[in-house]
Amino acid sequence: MIMRNITLTGGVSPARAYIEGLMPDVLDGSIDPGRVFDRRFTLDQTPDAYRAMADRRVLKSLLTL
Repeated sequence: MIMRNITLTGGVSPARAYIEGLMPDVLDGSIDPGRVFDRRFTLDQTPDAYRAMADRRVLKSLLTL
């Protein structure tokens, strides 16, 4: 990227604004969350999900019942 005149920019995502409308589609399989979530965890695996994110093994966890 250096010396090639390439710029990489980013910004905040209003994810919370979309959760209510999109989560049912993610949970029923209509939308593949693979591009958003790295791994699914059950609710009782919540500590493992946070540990995986803290250890940088997972970027974004999806908790399911």
